[in-house]
Amino acid sequence: MTAGRPGPAAGPEGPDAHGAYGTDGAFVAAVDGLADPLNDPLPGGHTSPWFRSDTVPAAEPAAPSSYADGYAAHQGPQQPQGAPNEWYDPAGYQRDWYGPQEPSAGMVAADPVSPVAPAEERTPAPAPDIQDFHAEPRTEVLARIPAEPEPEPEAALDPAPAPGGRAERRRAAKGRGRRRPGTAPEQQAAPAAAVPMSRVEARRAARAAKDSPAVIASRAVGEVFISLGVLMLLFVTYQLWWTNIRADQIAGKETNRIQDEWANGDRKPGVFAPGEGFAIMHIPKLDVVAPIAEGIDKEKVLDRGMIGHYGEGKLKTAMPSDKQGNFSVAGHRNTHGEPFRYINKLKPGDPIVVETRDAYYTYEMAQILPQTSPSNISVIEPIPVGSGFTKPGRYLTLTTCTPEFTSTYRLIVWGKMVDERPRSEGKPDALVG
Repeated sequence: MTAGRPGPAAGPEGPDAHGAYGTDGAFVAAVDGLADPLNDPLPGGHTSPWFRSDTVPAAEPAAPSSYADGYAAHQGPQQPQGAPNEWYDPAGYQRDWYGPQEPSAGMVAADPVSPVAPAEERTPAPAPDIQDFHAEPRTEVLARIPAEPEPEPEAALDPAPAPGGRAERRRAAKGRGRRRPGTAPEQQAAPAAAVPMSRVEARRAARAAKDSPAVIASRAVGEVFISLGVLMLLFVTYQLWWTNIRADQIAGKETNRIQDEWANGDRKPGVFAPGEGFAIMHIPKLDVVAPIAEGIDKEKVLDRGMIGHYGEGKLKTAMPSDKQGNFSVAGHRNTHGEPFRYINKLKPGDPIVVETRDAYYTYEMAQILPQTSPSNISVIEPIPVGSGFTKPGRYLTLTTCTPEFTSTYRLIVWGKMVDERPRSEGKPDALVG
């Protein structure tokens, strides 16, 4: 829209010099009066976020009468030359960011609903709301109707931000969302009370909580397997570890007993009772020193860590002192002292010494049979079959189980006597070295 056309100009150049807009400043005032729908703010709004409606002076300047007066009135009497077309309020900016401040001496606030009064008659205005810097619809600044009082926001209940730097203000703002110490626990949401069940429902719940027969059976089977596993582990530990300890103790005591009898002269050559120790075998290469007892009984001889002599019934063999024959013995390869554990490592020529009350008998390893049937008793005959010996002589046969930890087959080692030394002449070279 445009303003009304003014009358004829009354300048020195006459009415035709400037036309209908010949008055000084009239054209500029008319252009400024145009409404710009793209740049002008909404009714009652302002382009600057720091615009304070309560600081706008109530009195409007008089209508300009010239170009210079009109431009000055339009720019505002209190704005410096070149300042933006807005009313900047430093006190409002400080209240927006740092909260309401106590009025200090020399600073007063304008009343938004009354004309500008002298400094001594002004009263402090209420703290502006946090949303005052947004554009508000208005019809007239001087006739603004106060809105209904709104409920005080939660932020207003909090104390003023702590003085200091940005970090302190940020910590204070985080603490505002927490529950205040004065809040009673009963004011918080309480859990819903449990709905009581009927008798039928209680029985059903009790039956559902019980384990099914399948679960009970599987649990029992699992416990049985666990118990069996523990027992097997204990048995293996007993066989592989404890039996060796016990057998070594028993064999060591028997060896000491035999040596003591020999030293005291209490023993005489003769027939020995089953389980009675009468000699000591030395295998220097394997570091074996074990007593030799009469018989091959498992409990009385072999399981006690001793070496058993085949001396009963059809399995009776010669003694080391005999002028010819096959001195045959047996021993455990695993567990219970395991004196023959590594006889498979013997090589031809390795010495094996049998110590008795009267002499030392030295044999040299001659042949090994890695595997044969337990029923093959020909290996302990006077001339053992498979040994390579073809005529009578003084032989030695060692028998044990194979493979290890089983008794499926027998391992056989043969030897031939190469030296007989009386005890009075001292130990043989095989034991001295």
